[in-house]
Amino acid sequence: MNLKAKLFNRIAKTNIMHDEFQATETLAEELLANIPAVTTRPIVFVCIGTDRSTGDSLGPLVGTLLEEKDPSPFYVYGTLDQPIHAVNLEERLKEINAKHRNPYLIGIDACLGRIKNVGVIQLGHGPVKPGAGVNKELPAVGEIHITGIVNVSGFMEFFVLQNTRLNLVMKMAKTIANGIYQASLQYPRQSWSELEWMEEEKTN
Repeated sequence: MNLKAKLFNRIAKTNIMHDEFQATETLAEELLANIPAVTTRPIVFVCIGTDRSTGDSLGPLVGTLLEEKDPSPFYVYGTLDQPIHAVNLEERLKEINAKHRNPYLIGIDACLGRIKNVGVIQLGHGPVKPGAGVNKELPAVGEIHITGIVNVSGFMEFFVLQNTRLNLVMKMAKTIANGIYQASLQYPRQSWSELEWMEEEKTN
Protein backbone atom coordinates (compact mmCIF):
# COMPACT_ATOMS: atom_id res chain seq x y z
CA MET A 1 0.00 0.00 0.00
CA ASN A 2 1.44 3.33 -1.03
CA LEU A 3 -0.07 6.04 1.14
CA LYS A 4 1.76 8.91 -0.55
CA ALA A 5 -0.18 9.53 -3.76
CA LYS A 6 0.98 13.13 -3.78
CA LEU A 7 4.55 11.99 -4.37
CA PHE A 8 3.50 10.74 -7.78
CA ASN A 9 1.37 13.71 -8.82
CA ARG A 10 4.39 15.44 -10.35
CA ILE A 11 5.28 12.52 -12.61
CA ALA A 12 1.91 10.94 -13.28
CA LYS A 13 1.48 10.90 -17.04
CA THR A 14 -2.24 10.17 -17.06
CA ASN A 15 -5.13 10.51 -14.62
CA ILE A 16 -8.23 8.51 -15.50
CA MET A 17 -11.45 8.46 -13.48
CA HIS A 18 -12.35 4.79 -13.23
CA ASP A 19 -15.95 5.24 -14.39
CA GLU A 20 -15.44 7.85 -17.10
CA PHE A 21 -16.44 7.11 -20.69
CA GLN A 22 -13.85 4.87 -22.37
CA ALA A 23 -11.66 4.69 -19.25
CA THR A 24 -10.62 1.16 -20.22
CA GLU A 25 -9.65 2.20 -23.74
CA THR A 26 -7.71 5.23 -22.48
CA LEU A 27 -5.75 3.14 -19.99
CA ALA A 28 -4.92 0.56 -22.68
CA GLU A 29 -3.70 3.28 -25.07
CA GLU A 30 -1.55 4.96 -22.43
CA LEU A 31 -0.11 1.65 -21.31
CA LEU A 32 0.87 0.70 -24.86
CA ALA A 33 2.42 4.14 -25.31
CA ASN A 34 4.63 3.66 -22.24
CA ILE A 35 5.88 0.08 -22.49
CA PRO A 36 8.51 -1.11 -25.00
CA ALA A 37 6.81 -2.05 -28.28
CA VAL A 38 9.66 -4.26 -29.46
CA THR A 39 11.75 -5.93 -26.78
CA THR A 40 13.12 -9.25 -25.61
CA ARG A 41 12.31 -8.19 -22.04
CA PRO A 42 9.22 -9.91 -20.54
CA ILE A 43 6.47 -7.45 -19.57
CA VAL A 44 5.57 -8.28 -15.95
CA PHE A 45 2.80 -6.75 -13.83
CA VAL A 46 3.41 -6.87 -10.08
CA CYS A 47 0.09 -6.40 -8.26
CA ILE A 48 0.78 -5.35 -4.68
CA GLY A 49 -1.59 -5.46 -1.71
CA THR A 50 -3.52 -7.71 0.64
CA ASP A 51 -7.09 -8.96 0.94
CA ARG A 52 -6.91 -8.36 4.71
CA SER A 53 -7.66 -4.69 4.10
CA THR A 54 -10.47 -3.59 1.79
CA GLY A 55 -8.66 -0.49 0.59
CA ASP A 56 -5.40 -2.35 0.04
CA SER A 57 -7.03 -5.16 -1.96
CA LEU A 58 -6.90 -3.29 -5.28
CA GLY A 59 -3.65 -4.90 -6.42
CA PRO A 60 -4.57 -8.54 -5.74
CA LEU A 61 -8.06 -7.98 -7.17
CA VAL A 62 -6.49 -6.73 -10.41
CA GLY A 63 -4.14 -9.72 -10.42
CA THR A 64 -6.99 -12.18 -9.91
CA LEU A 65 -9.12 -10.62 -12.67
CA LEU A 66 -6.15 -10.69 -15.05
CA GLU A 67 -5.31 -14.28 -14.17
CA GLU A 68 -8.85 -15.25 -15.20
CA LYS A 69 -8.45 -13.41 -18.53
CA ASP A 70 -4.96 -14.79 -19.31
CA PRO A 71 -3.43 -11.59 -20.75
CA SER A 72 -0.71 -13.25 -22.83
CA PRO A 73 1.98 -12.11 -23.69
CA PHE A 74 2.04 -10.26 -20.36
CA TYR A 75 2.92 -11.93 -17.05
CA VAL A 76 1.01 -11.22 -13.83
CA TYR A 77 2.03 -11.76 -10.20
CA GLY A 78 0.02 -10.96 -7.06
CA THR A 79 -3.50 -12.34 -6.67
CA LEU A 80 -6.02 -12.87 -3.89
CA ASP A 81 -4.80 -16.46 -3.67
CA GLN A 82 -1.10 -15.51 -3.69
CA PRO A 83 -0.82 -11.85 -2.69
CA ILE A 84 2.36 -9.80 -2.81
CA HIS A 85 2.59 -7.56 0.25
CA ALA A 86 5.01 -5.95 2.67
CA VAL A 87 6.00 -9.24 4.30
CA ASN A 88 6.90 -11.18 1.16
CA LEU A 89 7.65 -8.44 -1.41
CA GLU A 90 11.43 -8.82 -1.48
CA GLU A 91 11.20 -12.61 -1.74
CA ARG A 92 8.63 -12.48 -4.54
CA LEU A 93 10.68 -9.93 -6.51
CA LYS A 94 13.68 -12.25 -6.30
CA GLU A 95 11.52 -15.10 -7.62
CA ILE A 96 10.27 -12.96 -10.51
CA ASN A 97 13.79 -11.87 -11.45
CA ALA A 98 15.01 -15.46 -11.26
CA LYS A 99 12.20 -16.66 -13.52
CA HIS A 100 12.36 -13.85 -16.09
CA ARG A 101 15.46 -12.44 -17.72
CA ASN A 102 15.68 -8.67 -17.18
CA PRO A 103 11.90 -8.20 -16.80
CA TYR A 104 10.17 -4.88 -17.50
CA LEU A 105 8.22 -4.46 -14.26
CA ILE A 106 4.99 -2.50 -13.89
CA GLY A 107 3.91 -1.93 -10.28
CA ILE A 108 0.22 -1.83 -9.42
CA ASP A 109 -0.88 -0.61 -6.00
CA ALA A 110 -3.62 1.23 -4.11
CA CYS A 111 -3.01 4.64 -2.58
CA LEU A 112 -4.73 7.41 -0.67
CA GLY A 113 -5.07 10.98 -1.92
CA ARG A 114 -7.19 14.11 -2.00
CA ILE A 115 -10.94 13.69 -1.77
CA LYS A 116 -11.47 15.10 -5.27
CA ASN A 117 -9.16 12.42 -6.69
CA VAL A 118 -10.77 9.37 -5.05
CA GLY A 119 -11.58 6.92 -7.83
CA VAL A 120 -8.77 8.15 -10.09
CA ILE A 121 -6.40 5.69 -11.74
CA GLN A 122 -2.90 7.05 -12.36
CA LEU A 123 -0.37 5.76 -14.86
CA GLY A 124 3.07 7.30 -14.64
CA HIS A 125 6.80 6.81 -15.04
CA GLY A 126 8.85 5.54 -12.14
CA PRO A 127 8.11 2.94 -9.49
CA VAL A 128 5.57 2.56 -6.73
CA LYS A 129 7.06 2.61 -3.23
CA PRO A 130 5.15 0.08 -1.12
CA GLY A 131 5.44 0.00 2.65
CA ALA A 132 4.92 3.70 3.37
CA GLY A 133 1.89 2.80 5.45
CA VAL A 134 3.72 0.22 7.56
CA ASN A 135 6.94 2.21 8.06
CA LYS A 136 9.02 -0.40 6.24
CA GLU A 137 11.90 0.13 3.88
CA LEU A 138 10.77 -1.93 0.93
CA PRO A 139 12.12 -2.02 -2.63
CA ALA A 140 10.51 0.28 -5.17
CA VAL A 141 8.66 -1.66 -7.87
CA GLY A 142 8.32 -0.91 -11.55
CA GLU A 143 9.76 1.17 -14.35
CA ILE A 144 6.25 2.56 -14.67
CA HIS A 145 3.34 2.29 -12.25
CA ILE A 146 -0.43 2.10 -12.12
CA THR A 147 -1.99 3.34 -8.89
CA GLY A 148 -5.60 3.69 -7.84
CA ILE A 149 -6.66 6.34 -5.30
CA VAL A 150 -9.15 4.41 -3.18
CA ASN A 151 -9.76 6.83 -0.31
CA VAL A 152 -8.72 10.06 1.44
CA SER A 153 -5.29 10.50 3.03
CA GLY A 154 -4.17 12.57 5.99
CA PHE A 155 -5.75 11.03 9.08
CA MET A 156 -5.82 7.50 10.56
CA GLU A 157 -4.81 5.87 7.28
CA PHE A 158 -5.15 2.29 8.49
CA PHE A 159 -8.67 2.96 9.73
CA VAL A 160 -9.50 4.65 6.42
CA LEU A 161 -8.19 1.66 4.47
CA GLN A 162 -10.16 -0.80 6.55
CA ASN A 163 -13.33 1.20 5.94
CA THR A 164 -12.89 1.78 2.22
CA ARG A 165 -15.88 0.62 0.19
CA LEU A 166 -15.25 -2.66 -1.59
CA ASN A 167 -17.67 -1.53 -4.31
CA LEU A 168 -15.31 1.28 -5.36
CA VAL A 169 -12.19 -0.86 -5.14
CA MET A 170 -13.81 -3.58 -7.25
CA LYS A 171 -14.94 -1.12 -9.93
CA MET A 172 -11.44 0.35 -10.12
CA ALA A 173 -9.87 -3.11 -10.27
CA LYS A 174 -12.15 -4.08 -13.18
CA THR A 175 -11.23 -0.94 -15.11
CA ILE A 176 -7.50 -1.53 -14.59
CA ALA A 177 -7.70 -5.24 -15.44
CA ASN A 178 -9.80 -4.60 -18.53
CA GLY A 179 -7.40 -1.89 -19.67
CA ILE A 180 -4.39 -4.19 -19.29
CA TYR A 181 -6.23 -7.00 -21.06
CA GLN A 182 -7.12 -4.74 -23.98
CA ALA A 183 -3.49 -3.68 -24.18
CA SER A 184 -2.43 -7.34 -24.26
CA LEU A 185 -4.66 -7.97 -27.28
CA GLN A 186 -3.05 -5.08 -29.18
CA TYR A 187 0.53 -5.65 -28.04
CA PRO A 188 2.87 -6.75 -30.88
CA ARG A 189 3.76 -10.41 -30.77
CA GLN A 190 7.22 -10.89 -32.26
CA SER A 191 8.90 -14.24 -32.39
CA TRP A 192 12.20 -14.71 -30.58
CA SER A 193 14.00 -15.16 -33.94
CA GLU A 194 12.63 -11.83 -35.19
CA LEU A 195 13.68 -10.07 -31.99
CA GLU A 196 17.16 -11.58 -32.10
CA TRP A 197 17.54 -10.47 -35.74
CA MET A 198 16.46 -6.94 -34.83
CA GLU A 199 18.93 -6.84 -31.94
CA GLU A 200 21.72 -7.97 -34.30
CA GLU A 201 20.77 -5.24 -36.78
CA LYS A 202 21.07 -2.62 -34.06
CA THR A 203 24.60 -3.69 -33.14
CA ASN A 204 25.87 -3.87 -36.76
